[in-house]
Amino acid sequence: MRMESVIHNKAERRPIYLQGNTDNLFFRVAHKNYNSTVFQYRLVLGAVLWAWFVVLKDADAMATVVAQSHYIFGLRTGVRNNLLYFDEQTVIFPCGNNCVRYNINQKWQKFIPEKATITVYDLQHEQSRKRKVLTGGDISVDEFVCMAFSPDSKYLIGQAGGPDWTLFLWMWEKKKVMATVKTSTDGPIHQVSFNPEDNTQICVSGNGVFKIFRYAGETLKQSNIFKTDTHNFLCHTWMSTEQVIAGTDAGQLMIQSEKQDSKETSSTLPRVTAIVGYSNGFACSAGPGTVCLFEKIEEEDQYKKTKEIKIPPELFSNDPSSAEQQEISTLCISPSEETLAASTDRGQLYDINLSLAEYNKGACVQFKRLSHSSHSSVITGLSTCIRKPLIATCSMDRSMYKEFQEEAYSVALHPTGLYILVGFSDKLRLMTLLIDDIRIFKEFNVRGCREVRLTIAQVRAIAFSADDSRLVSCGMDGAVYEWNTLTGKRESESVLKTCSYTGVTISSDSKTFFAVGTDCSLKEIQDCQILKEVRTGDVVCTTVAMSRSGRALFVGTSTGTVRAIKYPLPIQNDWIEYQAHAGPVTKMVITFDDQFLITVSEDSSLFIWKIIDKEGQGLKREKELRYAEEILITKSDLEEKNKLMLDLNARVMELQKENKYQLSLRDIEYKEKINELTEKCTQQINSLNAEKEVLKAEKEKQQAVHVKALSEVLEKHDKEQQDMESTNNQKLMLEYEKYQELQLKLHKVQQEYEQQLHSNQEESQQKVREFEEYIKQEEEDADMEIHEIRMKYEQNLKEEKKANTRLKVELDTTTKQKLQSVIKALENDITGLKIAIQKRDGIIQDKFRAEYMEEQIEPKEKEIQELKEQMLEMEGELKEFHKTNTQLELKTAELTLKLKTKDKEMHKEMRKVQDIGVLVQRFKADLHTCVECIQDPKRLKENIRELYKCYVQPSDVVEKVVVDTDIQRENHRQREHYEKIITTLKNQLTRDTNVFQANNTKLMKDNVILMKEINDLRQELRTVRMQLHNYESQSSFNKNIKSSANTRGAASAGRNGLMSQQSLEEAEKIIQFQRLEIQRLKQEMNGHTPSSRTKLPPLTN
Repeated sequence: MRMESVIHNKAERRPIYLQGNTDNLFFRVAHKNYNSTVFQYRLVLGAVLWAWFVVLKDADAMATVVAQSHYIFGLRTGVRNNLLYFDEQTVIFPCGNNCVRYNINQKWQKFIPEKATITVYDLQHEQSRKRKVLTGGDISVDEFVCMAFSPDSKYLIGQAGGPDWTLFLWMWEKKKVMATVKTSTDGPIHQVSFNPEDNTQICVSGNGVFKIFRYAGETLKQSNIFKTDTHNFLCHTWMSTEQVIAGTDAGQLMIQSEKQDSKETSSTLPRVTAIVGYSNGFACSAGPGTVCLFEKIEEEDQYKKTKEIKIPPELFSNDPSSAEQQEISTLCISPSEETLAASTDRGQLYDINLSLAEYNKGACVQFKRLSHSSHSSVITGLSTCIRKPLIATCSMDRSMYKEFQEEAYSVALHPTGLYILVGFSDKLRLMTLLIDDIRIFKEFNVRGCREVRLTIAQVRAIAFSADDSRLVSCGMDGAVYEWNTLTGKRESESVLKTCSYTGVTISSDSKTFFAVGTDCSLKEIQDCQILKEVRTGDVVCTTVAMSRSGRALFVGTSTGTVRAIKYPLPIQNDWIEYQAHAGPVTKMVITFDDQFLITVSEDSSLFIWKIIDKEGQGLKREKELRYAEEILITKSDLEEKNKLMLDLNARVMELQKENKYQLSLRDIEYKEKINELTEKCTQQINSLNAEKEVLKAEKEKQQAVHVKALSEVLEKHDKEQQDMESTNNQKLMLEYEKYQELQLKLHKVQQEYEQQLHSNQEESQQKVREFEEYIKQEEEDADMEIHEIRMKYEQNLKEEKKANTRLKVELDTTTKQKLQSVIKALENDITGLKIAIQKRDGIIQDKFRAEYMEEQIEPKEKEIQELKEQMLEMEGELKEFHKTNTQLELKTAELTLKLKTKDKEMHKEMRKVQDIGVLVQRFKADLHTCVECIQDPKRLKENIRELYKCYVQPSDVVEKVVVDTDIQRENHRQREHYEKIITTLKNQLTRDTNVFQANNTKLMKDNVILMKEINDLRQELRTVRMQLHNYESQSSFNKNIKSSANTRGAASAGRNGLMSQQSLEEAEKIIQFQRLEIQRLKQEMNGHTPSSRTKLPPLTN
């Protein structure tokens, strides 16, 4: 199985990883859990720590295994871009044959297993749902070495391996290969990438290869040619749309641009294996264990080195500087550009906060671990204990909890968990597990011990019975021996020269052995004879384990699979197989309480499987196992810690005494300050009380002065009031006498006017009769003229109607226009005649009026007529505004109807989408049923054919692209059309509102002018009334004077009195008429024109 590249889709958050082409993967990750408590211990240093959950049915039925991911430690090296950021808290990296999503803060993980293809997963889905599976189409591809998503996540490029080195461009959602091109002839390709702002531009770098391709016309064409034959480009990154920075194995950083030739930066580095760009510059590796930060110089197109970041040394290593010799394989930056993460060739992960690194004054800073450290080589030993939840592993990298100089081949924990036995290449060492260290307790001169519990040559596996009274061993010589541990004698043996045994286990009753070897079979041995033999096909079994209850039997193979086999052993091959490791399983152990199965492999991975029954419960235990809490510590360490505790306690006592002394000093200071403040406060209170007494005395004095002054003022006021009352009474008596005299004069004047009115009634009645006769004659004449005109025009109208009906057949369009003009002319004539009749009526009414008042009334009537015309014009303008508003309302109603129709169409499309979603759910359910038949190829083939017949139609494949493009074009066209309509309506509405506001201001100005004119008329009316009042008073005064004039003077006086009385009556009638006319105009203005802020003065009689 090969895994070469991992990439991440930032726009849609979907990762892709490539796996090899031989194995089927179902890895899940977890760590060991005892008594529902999460366990993490430094002895577990496997490169990969995974947990599986095994569901075991009862002994009579087949075992059913259920895999559930939990946790993992480690990183798979040799994969391109093996570290990516999903978001600020989550990273993605490959481990084993899976991709892992790891949350840095919450420490949870999720896993994505897959076969040997390029697969796109949806990371937004909770279970990381599979989206698409991509292949090379007609071109056969053995492996893909690197891949990249386009900036908008629509396209994907994949670089195939040698010897063809073909670059594929996919539209991955449709699984369509858009174009292919050969990028190299012999040299390997290390990286491919898209231009961050252009989907059609692709950069490829490798050994002697640096090319930029552009997609056009369904082909990939090389746009620029660079001279790169002598350089081996290991990595590159886009800094802008036209600039790429590449790193070589010689430590050179080269800037490649389309507009300029390639140029090399001034800084030289040992080896550039990884590079990543960000907004301020870029970060790149600078040899083993070092990363350099570069920032761009604004004035020039150059970059300046600002920081060095190094990998920290190992704390428990014999050579702490060995960690600094790790080579950086991948660099990535978080989406917010706050964190830089790195992976190394030894499977370690590191990160650093860039803002903190910039604030650090030193030129060099250090990474911190992103996750726990792990083994970097093959795990060779595995062991568990009874009294503590510990798992011990040893590796070829010479490390357990600490690093040793010799290689460790085997390991065994004491049942108490306080001791550990390790077989090194030179000696066998027994060591104690202290609280913070592992120390050698005793050494045995045994070299290269592969199994620490016995030192027999060629022994590959041993197993103890439940009571430790018997021991079973197997070796490469094909022999299985049973030993008595009390006497040390061999009790039975089974030898098969054609098989080299690699694993053995013993049943719970110590009567039956199970052994596996190189002959591809599982053997059941009892009483030195092979009772049953289960063939495993072409797969070699490497190890075997059986639970102490005898209910579970597990076998590990050379292909890394774990098999659960039915017990008693079946005659036919009947088991369930799971792909667990990428290499042969070397060790397999079941814990003392039969709750967990632990397996390790040559691929440096460790799995923890939980054994449960079909109801999801763990296997029954005879008694509950309780873990010990004891720990070991040396006497010297204990004495040092006790001494340190005593020193610390003494220091605490000293600090307490010092604190008490300081507190007492502060109390004294605070008390002194309080006394000073109290003295100051008392002094201020006394001074304020004295001021208060002085002010109180002044207040009493001023109050007495004011009371005296007030009494004097009141006495003076009373005297003045009495004097005023006496003078006013005298004036009232005089005025009352004058009033009685005026009453008598008024009574006499009324009698005289009544006599004059009685004499003038007969004359007025005669004039009224004459006026009525004149009006009747004028009305009869006007009616005759109107009747004649009406008859004349009706006859003309009938003739025109006949002509209209005759010419309507010949010329419809021309006749309509002519008739309309004729009708308009006739209507104008009719309106003119009506105006003439109204004028005549006005003339008739005017003739009735007095001749001496016509000159005063005519100019005022003209002004009133002009005001009426202005009011009519204003009403016409208001009607036009109402028409425009109604037109706009009609247009908006039409647009709302169109929008409703579009909403209906949108709802139809939404229903279609829902129906398609239901169809997809049905397809998922049917596909899930097909997956259940994955072990039976024939049934799987039949089910897939039925799915194809049920869900795939010929028209779906051909017309899908066309329909989608047509729908998109139609939607874009309609959207642009409605946007144009809305913009025009908005512009028209703004214009109409501006016009309406201008007209409204005009009307307001006209209204103000009319108000001023009405106020002027009222002022004139007041002056006329005053003159009339003066005239009446003067006439009454003249009548009271008794003169001894002659009869001619008396007659002339009577004649003048009669004329004055008639003129007064006519003036009052004119005033009443003007008053009514003003009220009518006021009502019309209130009804049709906008209200003004100026108020008219009220009318006074």
